[in-house]
Amino acid sequence: MADHHHHDGGDVRQPDPAAYTRTMADIGARSQRIVGDWLKRQSEAGIEIDPHNIGGAFMEMTARLMANPSRLIEAQLGLWQDYMTLWQHSARRMMGIETAPVVPSDPKDKRFRDEGWQDNEVFDFIRQSYLLSARFVQDVVKRVDGLDPKTAQKVDFYARQFVDAMSPSNFVMTNPQVLRKTMETGGENLLRGLNNLLRDLEAGQGRLHIRMTDTEAFSVGGNIAVTPGKVVFRNALLELIQYAPATETVSKTPLVIFPPWINKFYILDLRPNNSFIRWAVEQGHTVFVASWVNPDEQLSEKDFGDYMNEGVFAALDAIERATGERGVNAIGYCLGGTLLASTLAVMARRGDKRIKSATFLVTLTDFADAGELGVFIDEEQLRNLEDRMNQRGYLEGAEMSATFNMLRANDLIWSFVVNNYLLGNEAFPFDLLYWNSDATRMPAAMHSFYLRNMYQKNLLVQPNALTLDNTPVDLRNITIPVYFLSCREDHIAPWASTYKATQIMAGPKRFVLAASGHIAGVVNPPGGGKYNHFVNNSLPETGQDWLVGATEVAGSWWPDWQHWIGAREKKQVPARIPGDGNLTPLADAPGEYVKVRSA
Repeated sequence: MADHHHHDGGDVRQPDPAAYTRTMADIGARSQRIVGDWLKRQSEAGIEIDPHNIGGAFMEMTARLMANPSRLIEAQLGLWQDYMTLWQHSARRMMGIETAPVVPSDPKDKRFRDEGWQDNEVFDFIRQSYLLSARFVQDVVKRVDGLDPKTAQKVDFYARQFVDAMSPSNFVMTNPQVLRKTMETGGENLLRGLNNLLRDLEAGQGRLHIRMTDTEAFSVGGNIAVTPGKVVFRNALLELIQYAPATETVSKTPLVIFPPWINKFYILDLRPNNSFIRWAVEQGHTVFVASWVNPDEQLSEKDFGDYMNEGVFAALDAIERATGERGVNAIGYCLGGTLLASTLAVMARRGDKRIKSATFLVTLTDFADAGELGVFIDEEQLRNLEDRMNQRGYLEGAEMSATFNMLRANDLIWSFVVNNYLLGNEAFPFDLLYWNSDATRMPAAMHSFYLRNMYQKNLLVQPNALTLDNTPVDLRNITIPVYFLSCREDHIAPWASTYKATQIMAGPKRFVLAASGHIAGVVNPPGGGKYNHFVNNSLPETGQDWLVGATEVAGSWWPDWQHWIGAREKKQVPARIPGDGNLTPLADAPGEYVKVRSA
C-alpha cells in the first residue's frame, strides 16, 4: 500500500483547476467520439456492436429529455449554482480560511480515502467538482418522464457506470495518491502498471482480464478446498463429495449442499477458518456437496431438468447408497437454491418425501425485482446471448464474471485499475477474489431456460406455469420446514425479493437476514464473525415490515441455522466414513471437476 503521509502541495506539480472544470457535457462529447470510433472498428472487424442494447435506451432517454427541456435547464441551473458555491468554497480555502465542503464524500466511498483529497485544496476542488457532476448526471437521468421502468433502470445503471469510470481517482493527474507514488518512485509505478496492463490483456487474449488477486498464492486442494473427504459418485454433471467425519457420532439424517454452478463449490470451503463445510462437519453432520462440472460444448443440450435429474435426484440416490438413509436435509445456495425450490415442487407433486428440510441461501424464486441483473435481461440482449451461446454451446465464464463485476464497479473494477495499473502494485492474495476469478461456463440450453423463464418471464412463482421433466411446478405445494438466509446488501439476490418465498411456501418457515452481501454475508464464520444478523419469528407480508419488527443479533448466522436444524434432528448414529457404504471412493476431495479452469 502507498504511504499516507501528508505532503503539502509545494512539492507536487498541481494540475490546473480551470482545466478540470470542463463540464460533463464536454467529457460526454469526447466519450461519444471515442465510443463511436471504437464501435466503428468493432463493426469493421465483424464484432457484435451493442450486446447490452445500451444505445436504444440512451437514444430514448435523449429524445425524452429534448421533448421536455425545462427539466434539463432546471438541473443545469442547479449544477451552475452548486459550482458557484464550490468556487467560493475553494477560494476561501486557498486564502487559508477553513470552510465546510459543499459535497462531503460518503465515508464508505473508498476512492477518496487518501488524505490528499481533503488536505490539498486543489484535490479537494477536483473531488467535489466530480461529485457535483456525478450528482448532476444521475439527477438528469432520473428526471426523464415517460420512460418505461426497464429502460429507466438500464439508463440509470449505465449512467452510473459512466460516472464511476470518470472518477478523478481513476486518472494519474487527478489522483493525489498516484501522483505522490509517481514522484517517490520516479515513475516506476506507471511502468510496472503498464506491464500489469499488458499482462492482463494477454491473459484475456485481447480482452482486459483484470487480475484481482495473486493467483499464484492459492491452489485448489493445496491451501483452499482442503476439508478431507472423498468423491463417492460422478456423472456428466457433478461429482458428489462426502466429507470425512470430525465427531464420534453424527446426525442420522445426512446433509447435502447444492451450490450454484455459476461458480465453483469451494466458496463454502475456502480456508479451514472460514469453511462452512468444515464447520458443518464439526457440528456432527454427514456432509455431501455437489461439485458441478465446468461444462464444454458436449454438454450444450443440458437444461434445467437435467440439473434436477442428474444433479439433485442423482445425489439423493447416491447418498442413500452411501449411508442407507433415504431422507436428507438439503441446502441450496443462489442458483443451487432456485434449482432446489423447483425440484421440491416437483417432488411434492410426485409424493417424493426424501428431502426432510430445505435451507435457501440468498435464493431468488420470485424474479419480479431481480435487482440490477435485470438490466441485462431484455429481448435484444437475450437473443444476442443465445446466438453467442449456440455458436459455442456454452456461455463463457469470463462473460458472466464481467456482468457480476459491473454491479459493483468501484469495488470490483476501478479499485483494481488504480491499484494494479496506476499505483503499479501487485494484486493482494485474497482467497475470496481468487475464487471470484475462477469462473465457470454455462450450458447453452440450461442458461437460456433460466434467463427466459425465470428472469424474463418470472414463471417460477406462477403456479404450474413451468414444467420440469413433464411435472408442473407449484411452489405452494412445498410443505417441509424451510430456512431462508438472505443478505442485506446483496446486489445479485435482493433480500426483499428473496423474502417473497416466505409468503408462497406452505410449511414451517424461518427467515434470517445477514449483514453484508451475496458472498461475505454467507461466508461469515462464528469465530471471526464480522457481520451481525437479524431475526424475527413472525413473517408479515413484506420484507420491510419483517425488518421493522426484527431483532439484531451479534455475529454469524451459522449457529442460528445449526440450532434450527438440530431441533429437527435428535437421533445420532456412529460417524460414517466415506467408502463404508455401497459407494467406492473415486478420488480425494475436492475431486477433478473443480480443477477445470476456464478463461
